Amino acid sequence: MKESYPQNIEGNSLEEAFGLVLRRLRQGCGLSQEALGFESGYHRTYISLLERGRKSPSLQTLFNLSRALKIDPAELIRQVADQTHECLQHIDHAGE
Repeated sequence: MKESYPQNIEGNSLEEAFGLVLRRLRQGCGLSQEALGFESGYHRTYISLLERGRKSPSLQTLFNLSRALKIDPAELIRQVADQTHECLQHIDHAGE
């Protein structure tokens, strides 16, 4: 079954969903943006841009961040998909 994920959900883009998940995971690990940047090999400003949905991570970045957060990359992507669905449900309920 093919499932589509809209690029932009009334201002909540996939990048924003990724950012929300990344922030939640980082905070769950007790890491600052700087510490996650150090562990993953990126500058803290890049981590900040990702968390704010201003940048879209590459596949390599996904794997590097997953390793630093000690989470399977597939699980990270699943959580982004769940976050996207949550945004869609919020929009559906707001329109009722």
